[in-house]
Amino acid sequence: MKIIQLYKNEERLIKKAIGNNREAQNVLFELHSPKMLSVCRYYVKDIQKAEDVMLNGFFKVFSNLNKFQNNGSFEGWIRKIMIRESISFLRTQKCIEFSIEEIKVEETPSNNINFEMGVAEIQQLIDELPEGYRIVFVMYAIEGYKHQEIAQLLNITQGTSKSQLFKARKMLQKKINQLNKSSNGAIEI
Repeated sequence: MKIIQLYKNEERLIKKAIGNNREAQNVLFELHSPKMLSVCRYYVKDIQKAEDVMLNGFFKVFSNLNKFQNNGSFEGWIRKIMIRESISFLRTQKCIEFSIEEIKVEETPSNNINFEMGVAEIQQLIDELPEGYRIVFVMYAIEGYKHQEIAQLLNITQGTSKSQLFKARKMLQKKINQLNKSSNGAIEI
């Protein structure tokens, strides 16, 4: 059995795809589309709309493939395009609203969570967040963006980014605590 390194194959695929080789483009799409659909799904709740966003993102990937300079991972480059495409989609849908009310920051002891949650349950909790909270939470906690980068991408201040993240975490913590109480048989009044 012959072992072929994926990275070198990917480099060759990219070169062929730049030359409009449809087979190479298809292989790159098949290789990266499952992860990129997940990225789009973090931002866009509806799976069909997330698929549309992903497809538009891949159109941009293949249109701009000659701009990829092998400085970092190809997957990371695609991921950035998908995030920007998702944000652009949400802007056109006028879905992004940011809460501007001041909040009082209080340190509260962390609660122990006595039950396990699956990926679907966690995604559902994230989906239930208000749009602005959800986008900032995903960008910061999942994608690893810094507040300065989030502020720049979303055209908001760093303070707004920090506030949205704080509120998102508080809301998630509250929902998890409620689920924790109900899974332990406690009745919430």
